[in-house]
Amino acid sequence: MKEESPFNALPPVVVALALLIFGVEVVLQLASRGMLGGPDGIGWRLEAQRDYGFFTQVFDWMVQTRSWPIEHVMRFVTYPFVHVAFTHMLMVIVFLLALGKMVGDIFGTLAVLAIFFGSAIMGALAYALLVPNDVPLIGGYPAVYGLIGSYTFMMWLSYGSAGESRLRAFQLIGFLLGIQLIFGLLFGANKDWLADLAGFGTGFLMSFALVPGAVRRAIDKMRQR
Repeated sequence: MKEESPFNALPPVVVALALLIFGVEVVLQLASRGMLGGPDGIGWRLEAQRDYGFFTQVFDWMVQTRSWPIEHVMRFVTYPFVHVAFTHMLMVIVFLLALGKMVGDIFGTLAVLAIFFGSAIMGALAYALLVPNDVPLIGGYPAVYGLIGSYTFMMWLSYGSAGESRLRAFQLIGFLLGIQLIFGLLFGANKDWLADLAGFGTGFLMSFALVPGAVRRAIDKMRQR
């Protein structure tokens, strides 16, 4: 009996995103050990955070000057691919593979991309508006929290159709945010959890439009008015 690769069960876009995130981290890990880039490679991670991370000050400058150069606008979608360390990246990969498959199976490939990048963008906007500091927003948590939001939406529908409390659907996000709060109180942390929460909300709300027939029902309701 021919064994099937576990990657065959995953939507190709999920695999592609995971490989891109993992590949960036591998390059930075090798550079930090002097195996790539020579002596300069040690500073590649900081350079990547500086060049591709999302900064509130940069966003404020773009708003104030009404100038939107591509090298700064792209930060909205590049910051999820640069992480603080390997363990930071690893948790993002775990969420992406698990929840990306669920979202892809239910809503389709394009939905995964829309939620991933839509949540990343809204997470960055929330960070810019609510966290006025010079610490860059980096890492894929806001993007994968969007997938958690979409998963929560599925559970919300499921519990509702079964006549159970829909609040049960929010257990996962409540647990994750609780863990972040505890770590923040114990060790001190940046307020990037606000970006994660915005990503979650984005994924949850976007899912309303992704339900099969949602657009048609909305059009029918508008015509009835």
